[in-house]
Amino acid sequence: MCTILHYTMCNMLHIRDVLGRIRWGRAELALIGITIVWGATFLIVHLTLEHTGPWFFVGIRFLTAGLLSAIVFHRVLRGLRWKEFAAGSAIGVTIYLGYGLQTVGLQTIDSSTSAFLTALYVPLVPLLQWLVFRKAPTRMALLGIALAFIGLILLTDPSSVGLHWSTGEILTLLSTVPIAAEIVLIGLFAKRVNVGRVTVIQLLVAGILAFLTMPIVGEQAPAFSWAWLASALALGAASCLIQLTMNWAQRSVSPTRATIIYAGEPVWAGIIGRIAGDRLPPIAILGAALIVIGSLVSELRPRSAPDAEHPTDTTPHDGDTRYAEPADTHAPSPGAR
Repeated sequence: MCTILHYTMCNMLHIRDVLGRIRWGRAELALIGITIVWGATFLIVHLTLEHTGPWFFVGIRFLTAGLLSAIVFHRVLRGLRWKEFAAGSAIGVTIYLGYGLQTVGLQTIDSSTSAFLTALYVPLVPLLQWLVFRKAPTRMALLGIALAFIGLILLTDPSSVGLHWSTGEILTLLSTVPIAAEIVLIGLFAKRVNVGRVTVIQLLVAGILAFLTMPIVGEQAPAFSWAWLASALALGAASCLIQLTMNWAQRSVSPTRATIIYAGEPVWAGIIGRIAGDRLPPIAILGAALIVIGSLVSELRPRSAPDAEHPTDTTPHDGDTRYAEPADTHAPSPGAR
């Protein structure tokens, strides 16, 4: 236990050092902005589910995002290749499963709990890389997984500190697996395909699959309501904007910096949820904090490793691709939110 605390404290100091070195330019501020938007989506979806079923909402949301993306990338769609169609379809399946299960879970759990549980996808990514690519997790990744699991127990069952999860919590936990798989697939295909074409395909596939799921689970189309229509259109537009912003900003923002910024997503969701009336007990808040810390720690390298994220003689500027993500790393993102 002392060893875990020692490594945790050392890496919290490392996170503070990274934050202290970041020059908050337009790219970083843009990522902070979309992270706040991501955090707000949990409450919006939670409230919208009072007017529509989950799979219909996921379908209309991502179909809207896909159509808007098609308008933005219409010039490059003519060059669509089968490789890009296959890559986009594979990523689309993970989006469909991840955000479909997450949305079903939001029917029965509050938005703050959903956000913090979803953050578990970050430490899951190294495990999936281990299973798929035989790339063993680092010491920090294993530590992050351990911290996140402890946080999970405290967050989901603060009264008895046991493994007694509700259906909504279980579905949200299951959703983190395809969300993590989405990150792995994006890392696998990113340098081999056109980002615009793949983005359009993945969003459309996710939306179509969600609609096809409705008759399978017995979900009926809802009666017309401006509430679900406005939410679906707004979140669809937000998903398109977020994807475009990420593609632009991460040309100059390194993976570690992006990870630290993205880790604020459940924090913003918790703040927004509290304003709306969510109330987590103190021990659940501790669990939520451990999940965020675990997500951060899992993406850091030991302090003895060279700090490739922060060259000493240069500072990244907007449009500067010298700090593009290395081939053997990834910058986790909440995907096509």
